[in-house]
Amino acid sequence: MGGPAEDHDVPGGRRYLPIAEHGLIGDLRSVALVGTGGTIDWYCCPAFDAPSVFASILDAERGGCFELAAAVPARTKQFYFPDTNVLITRFFTEDGVGEVQDFMPVDGESAETERHRLIRRVVCVRGSIPFRTRVAPRFDYGTRPHTVRMAGETAIFEAEGLALGLTATVPLETDGPDVRGDFKLSEGESAVFALDKVGGDVLPRRCARTEAEEQFAATVAYWRRWLSASKYRGRWREMVHRSALTLKLLTYAPTGAIVAAPTTSLPERLGGERNWDYRYVWVRDAAFCVYALLRLGFTGEAEAFMDFVTRHISPGDGKPSGPLQIMYGIDGRTELPETTLHHLEGHQGSAPVRVGNAAADQLQLDIYGALIDSIYLYDKWAKPISSDQWDDVSALVDWVCENWDQPDEGIWETRGGRKNFLYSRLMCWVAIERAIRMANRRGLPADLPRWREHRDTIYRRIMSRGWSKARRAFVQHEDGDVLDAAVLMMPLTKFIAPTDPKWLSTLDALTEELVSDSLVYRYDPQASPDGLRGDEGTFSICSFWYVEAMVHAGRIDEARLAFEKMLTYANHLGLYAEEISHTGEQQGNFPQAFTHLALISAAFNLDRALG
Repeated sequence: MGGPAEDHDVPGGRRYLPIAEHGLIGDLRSVALVGTGGTIDWYCCPAFDAPSVFASILDAERGGCFELAAAVPARTKQFYFPDTNVLITRFFTEDGVGEVQDFMPVDGESAETERHRLIRRVVCVRGSIPFRTRVAPRFDYGTRPHTVRMAGETAIFEAEGLALGLTATVPLETDGPDVRGDFKLSEGESAVFALDKVGGDVLPRRCARTEAEEQFAATVAYWRRWLSASKYRGRWREMVHRSALTLKLLTYAPTGAIVAAPTTSLPERLGGERNWDYRYVWVRDAAFCVYALLRLGFTGEAEAFMDFVTRHISPGDGKPSGPLQIMYGIDGRTELPETTLHHLEGHQGSAPVRVGNAAADQLQLDIYGALIDSIYLYDKWAKPISSDQWDDVSALVDWVCENWDQPDEGIWETRGGRKNFLYSRLMCWVAIERAIRMANRRGLPADLPRWREHRDTIYRRIMSRGWSKARRAFVQHEDGDVLDAAVLMMPLTKFIAPTDPKWLSTLDALTEELVSDSLVYRYDPQASPDGLRGDEGTFSICSFWYVEAMVHAGRIDEARLAFEKMLTYANHLGLYAEEISHTGEQQGNFPQAFTHLALISAAFNLDRALG
């Protein structure tokens, strides 16, 4: 994507690869991050939110990793096998060229699914190359000791509650708690490593070269078959399809959940404290994902998420934070206690490392609009919702009518006290307005006079108290004058005409204050303290919202330039973290669903406007 990867010296070099120097593989249950040097730096088994087995991205010494690389100096390049989530890392040495093919077979519902197999296939394509490997798992975020033993050709790593089996077609030997191997391949020769979760009915089983070839072909076929359902034929097909493939990797097949990102505690700023665990289902992020996937024609994922909502998100359990939590576990659980892992030093020394997320107990009123908007689009584009689902929607809308005017923590989960955020009001308006549309289109029972009255009250409140005459702009919270990029959603949700003079002057104010070379800051923490120390990078979802807002305002040339500039900030594979630093580095959890779904939406709308 966007040309080959940058060259790197391998092995040795930096203790920490930058966040962007990674690719992603997965099996719709968990993922692994593979660095450009061939090392797996992050892997949780058997699910996204399980404790890590490899976490050297969070602590180079204690985290654990799976190294597999040329044993001589090499330049490396990384790319995806076209139209798939199979990752290729190439090693260019003086005596030859080799590659590591990394993938996790997607087995559907077979018993093999429980194996969570991760295959690393090494091939020498030219000349001859010596390779070396070191497999050093550190169970439970590096806190749980393990034993290792060789059983024939299989190395068994055993810790309390989890055992992994490593098979290889080359000799391995134990080295303390780790396993090592050195081998040389000549042109046309290959070696295969397979890491399995073993125990119970799943016995260690070697992966022969022929089986690895078959699994490679089957995995390629799976991803190409999935992607073939895309209806996008626009100008940025490669970037859009990479984003779609990434969103699919962030779905948890057993429940239909969609995680915000597959990592925890990657810093939003090196040395800062803004490090959070994103391996959960944010109602907002997942609902926006549904919109992006429906746009491309992927109705199956939308249906699976609607099933998750129906099964696990029931209105009426009467919590102080309202009938919805802002986030849930991938299995629907509601308890996500936040703890700090003091023994891990954090990425490039950026502690703290956190597991769990205390923001789960916050009040964020915007999630009601995000969820009901996605249900509205699903009902319109995929399939009509059921009578039980409509009862749930109605109950949520009734709650919003009663509670929309409370102060809350807002979309950015600030820890600086509740305010009357404009974005929260806007999305409450969306919740009621979309429900009215559904009721009207399908003749569904609803207290329409009451709903309309509340919808109109919210509209007038935003227009009167969300507008600053002094700034000539809509602002972050009522009766203030701080700007916030979240208001970019006003025309995107059809709350205001994209050419309304009030909106155009807001767009100008945002451009002047929060935009830096097409990149958009969420807000200015100096002007609007959020309870956390330090500043942060630009927020990539806001940068794509900005593109879309300019498209709707008719500023097509500016929008296209901003979009093309944003594409230059992707990593070598077309992946984005949450933020971009002032030097252009990726920051925060990686890759982030929010950014990729916003890219899809911006590309779709810009392409349509260009005709």
